[in-house]
Amino acid sequence: MGKGGGCVPSKTKSKSATATATANAAVDRDGATTLPLAPIDGSKSSVDSSSSELNVTSGNDVVTPADRLKVFIVFYSMYGHVEGLARRMKKGVDSVQGVEGLLFRVPETLSPEVLEQMKAPSKDDSIPEISSAAELTAGNGLLFGFPTRYGCMAAQMKAFFDSTGQLWKEQKLAGKPAGFFVSTGTQGGGQETTAWTAITQLAHHGMLFVPIGYTFGAGMFKMDTIRGGSPYGAGVFAGDGTRDPSDTELALAEHQGKYMAAVVKRLAQT
Repeated sequence: MGKGGGCVPSKTKSKSATATATANAAVDRDGATTLPLAPIDGSKSSVDSSSSELNVTSGNDVVTPADRLKVFIVFYSMYGHVEGLARRMKKGVDSVQGVEGLLFRVPETLSPEVLEQMKAPSKDDSIPEISSAAELTAGNGLLFGFPTRYGCMAAQMKAFFDSTGQLWKEQKLAGKPAGFFVSTGTQGGGQETTAWTAITQLAHHGMLFVPIGYTFGAGMFKMDTIRGGSPYGAGVFAGDGTRDPSDTELALAEHQGKYMAAVVKRLAQT
């Protein structure tokens, strides 16, 4: 269970050298790792033709808020678990120069009476509800978060995707990079299948699925604590609803935000 235009990049090329982190990057004290690509604190990104690694180099361009690339983090969260990942994911996106993460909720489909019986907490009004699916066209990248329902996305998120028919008809989302993050009640409850079964939504829209693979480095291999998340994207184990996301789960969400922001920058500059 678990509970928001782009810029025209400068053609000036930075001459700064880039450093590439190893895939087995060490986990720091907060559970975060360095991106196993290049540092993502610069304003330029490029693809090294001799490898598949994403290199982001530093530059001196001044990026105004209006010029920033935008990653929409669109989620449904009933008890707050997905929301916790979404907030940390935004932190990761915002850490990349020239990219901004925006949080949005999808509309609730359950009545207030049902939500009260399910003891669902009230929603944080500081996070806006996405007014319509058409808003997705303004995002340069999209990250969708939702809890699982028997290995698939929750009905609230599915209802939102079902409202994108006109966008599908006109292929307005084709070519946009998108990814997923999830929440499940148990270790075998769908950390991978929930994202995997959602890929069909992206495929029909022609969107580009961006998994994180094992780019989180050593944090993906640690066995000393319970950790949600998979190569498909960040995740959290909610248990009976009382378990909060661990430091490692939140760090993985932040990493996914950084990773998506780096991909969005590269695509914008090609």
